[in-house]
Amino acid sequence: MFNEICQSKFLKIQVIVLYIITYIDWVILPFVTKLEGTYLPVYMISIYMLIGALDGFIQPLFKHTKIYNIYLFAIMLDIVQIMSYMFYQWSAVVFTYVILSIFTIQGITFEIVRIHTVDFMQGESVELKDYLMIRSFIISLSILCGGLSAILFDYFGMDLKWLFYYLSFLGVIGIVLQFILYKKFKKRIQISEVEIQKDRREIFEKIRG
Repeated sequence: MFNEICQSKFLKIQVIVLYIITYIDWVILPFVTKLEGTYLPVYMISIYMLIGALDGFIQPLFKHTKIYNIYLFAIMLDIVQIMSYMFYQWSAVVFTYVILSIFTIQGITFEIVRIHTVDFMQGESVELKDYLMIRSFIISLSILCGGLSAILFDYFGMDLKWLFYYLSFLGVIGIVLQFILYKKFKKRIQISEVEIQKDRREIFEKIRG
């Protein structure tokens, strides 16, 4: 499985991005869950859960959306998430609502990206089954590491301010790598569109000839 990662630079970047973003979310999630139980009424928690469950209905709406635009949206979400850490010092209630909104939208975006990425991996030297196994492994690893990190941060009583600094640093790295993926996806699609237009023009000329 690791041979596939080594063989594809494209897959390497995807794996690193997937690990960083998932790790960040699972480090902060236990702290947000604590705030959620403290400041939010049950009906608001249920509303966020219901919105998150709508991803299956929302995905078809983005069937024809270009994947690089989805990555650009994901980058903007990550920037907003980093900025949202500042709200905690101002109001824990506002921060809780903002971060839960971001998590909910990220979860839906995460599934849309997964579906679109599968098409692009067919052009790599990686079987679809191996790609899905690698993805599942990285998600499990990042959740495990994120959960353990949260336990350690809480055990040693780390101030959330320093936790946010740490996660912001990782988030910036994730954003830079996502921007690299954004450019790679955009270049591939543009090249593919040029080839399609060229083929159509050749077919049209043959018909006319």
